[in-house]
Amino acid sequence: MNWTQLGGSIVAILALAGIARWLRLGESRIGSTAEAREMAEQMLAGFTAHAALVSEDGGAAIVAGNGAIAVLKRHGAQVAARRLLAPLSLGPAVEGVTVRTGERLFGDVTLLGVIEADVRGLEASLTRV
Repeated sequence: MNWTQLGGSIVAILALAGIARWLRLGESRIGSTAEAREMAEQMLAGFTAHAALVSEDGGAAIVAGNGAIAVLKRHGAQVAARRLLAPLSLGPAVEGVTVRTGERLFGDVTLLGVIEADVRGLEASLTRV
C-alpha cells in the first residue's frame, strides 16, 4: 500500500461520513410533539395519540393516547416505545423528571426540561378525552 492509496481511502471515508451526517442517517432524535405522537401511533398497535411531552434533548417523550401512555426513548439509531398505564411511577432527575417503566430491559426514561406537574397533567388528560 502506498501513501496515495492511504490518503485516498481516508478522504473517501470522510466524504461518506459527511454525506451520512448531511442526510441525518442514523439520527433518532424526537424533534417535536407532533413527531412524538406520530411515532407512538406507528409503533404501538391501536394507539391514538392526543398529547405529548418531549425531552429538551430529543432523547425521550411521553405521549397520552386512548387510555394509555406511550413512553418513547432513543435506543441506538432507533426509537423504542412501550405502553404504560396511569398512574406513572415518577422520580426526580437533576434537570427534569424520570419515568420508571418497571421493565428492566427498557429501563427508566428521563425527560429533560419537563417537571412532574407537566407529566401529571398529561396523565389527567387521559380521563378528559
